[in-house]
Amino acid sequence: MDAAQAPEPGASPVPRTAQMPVIGLLAPPMDARPVAASQAGPGLRAAVAEDAPITTSMPLLPRRQPQDEEGVHDAARELERRLLGSPRTLRRREVAAGVGVSLLSARKLWRALGLPRVGDDEIAYTQDDEDALGTIIDQVRQHKLSEEAALSITRSLGQLTDRMVIWQIEAIVEDLVQNQGMSDAEARRQVILILDELIEPIEEVMAYAYRRNLAAAVQRQVVRAESGLRASNQGRDGSEDDAALPLARAVGFADMVSFTKLSRGMGERKLAKLVQGFEARCSEIITVAGGRLVKTIGDEVLYVAETPQAGALIALALAKEFDGDENTPQVRVGMVWGRVLSRLGDIYGATVNMASRLTAIAEPHQVLCDHLTAQVLAGDERFVIAAQSPVHLHGFGDVTPFDLAPGTGPGLAMD
Repeated sequence: MDAAQAPEPGASPVPRTAQMPVIGLLAPPMDARPVAASQAGPGLRAAVAEDAPITTSMPLLPRRQPQDEEGVHDAARELERRLLGSPRTLRRREVAAGVGVSLLSARKLWRALGLPRVGDDEIAYTQDDEDALGTIIDQVRQHKLSEEAALSITRSLGQLTDRMVIWQIEAIVEDLVQNQGMSDAEARRQVILILDELIEPIEEVMAYAYRRNLAAAVQRQVVRAESGLRASNQGRDGSEDDAALPLARAVGFADMVSFTKLSRGMGERKLAKLVQGFEARCSEIITVAGGRLVKTIGDEVLYVAETPQAGALIALALAKEFDGDENTPQVRVGMVWGRVLSRLGDIYGATVNMASRLTAIAEPHQVLCDHLTAQVLAGDERFVIAAQSPVHLHGFGDVTPFDLAPGTGPGLAMD
């Protein structure tokens, strides 16, 4: 909201944080070269400090009215009407018939999207539901996708958007609790009242992020896949457990040490800050090095990188980042360069299992790798590698782990 804009009728005054100075917005640039703020004029961008805040005079989200239960339910019904596109007027058989498929086929797609089962006589669907179902089915009818591929892609949309919207709602709830002093119950009611204004901006960024990440994934998963396999041949004879798998990747796990003990007795806010801080800092390090955070699994993260060197730099940076104070638990890391199968947004194979086993036996702040990874990294001045005593790893037998430590060359530079 603009600094001069008055709050809506019925809304409480909009407080503003005092620590965020105003950054002036200039006219659309004709010359994108940064200049001193004192010299900035039409068509020129003002130079902004590297550590400047995202925005200026950041307003807190206004507390909306009504707060009573009936008003919240009315707002929820209105929000649903907007999200669904129109009132519910169709039964499931009518939707299936409208796109010319059996109810069985329609149910397969709805289950893939994560939609709950409804009865035959329940009016639960809208015209948008029919249009979306038709869009998916048309890809099969036009021979762009097989039925199996269409179901898999639909399942990806259902599962990932389900997690995404839960994440977003909880982020708003947490913000309202922390910055406006609301109770959790009050914050959840407020989400219904304020979400309407956030739908379009979130949708725009989501579409942008999808295209950006798809472009990057095409490079990783298609364009550079063959060259990665050729690079992974060093030190191999073709008899390895992962030899038949199609992608060469550095696979790493970073695990919070003694997380159960550390989190015991923590309140909601402190525990949330701990896990969110861990995930956010890991994500930043992995992204800066060109890796990808595959997933967060409880108290650990799984990441991949396209080269063993990138994977090793990430591993060392993660081990160094967390110093073990009350807000940053110690971390141990296992990293293996090998071949993996990529499916369902996850990765599988012996390389993943080896990295997980090595993480479990590592000491706090330690990075362990296997003999093949150590062989590939040998000679790179950025790394110091030392063999450890052999250990027995479930599923692999007796294995010699290698300690990976920083060398004399430059490490990962965070911008």
